[in-house]
Amino acid sequence: MSAYHRSDAKHLQSLRDMANKLRIDSINATQASNSGHPTSCASAAEIMSVLFFNTLRYSTKFPRDPASDRFVMSKGHACPILYAAWAEAGLFDLSDLLKLRRLDSDLEGHPTPRLNFVDVATGSLGQGLSCAAGMAYTGKYFDKSEFEKSQSIVILILVVTSSSESCKDGESAEGSIWEALSFASFYKLDNFVAVFDMNRFGQC
Repeated sequence: MSAYHRSDAKHLQSLRDMANKLRIDSINATQASNSGHPTSCASAAEIMSVLFFNTLRYSTKFPRDPASDRFVMSKGHACPILYAAWAEAGLFDLSDLLKLRRLDSDLEGHPTPRLNFVDVATGSLGQGLSCAAGMAYTGKYFDKSEFEKSQSIVILILVVTSSSESCKDGESAEGSIWEALSFASFYKLDNFVAVFDMNRFGQC
């Protein structure tokens, strides 16, 4: 049987360890700021570990390199774990995470494009996927550059309850989510990937 795309046990354990680091980093950040959404961060830890330390192509020296993959965290309230991923990757010091939401810190409660590793401001649920689809469309049909080869990755939140396989709760209840998915399908955006964080919790 082919071992293609199969990680060995050591690599899988390193990704599990990184997920735990990201989870701890984000909880420390929200604890230090006495605000935030630690559980939303914790549920995305494994996703962030695999994407940032196994899958995504990016440069910490030039985060907006046109040849890099684009990452959009649609559930912007979980940005502490996005900050943690970039800090663990070496973009900035881990100690900066403890300044989350402080007036003298660039790390706000939601990601904003004034940060060099953020392309889209997110926070109003349902917008991130549409923005990422637009970026992928532009890269595929207009830019004709290295960006065309990159993937737009977006973290969404999809709630699944024990009584239902597809309870439309959380961000996936927003109509714009389904419009964006239809748009991506219609225009055959093969440089676009949506990842649903199925954490089984939805809050209104």
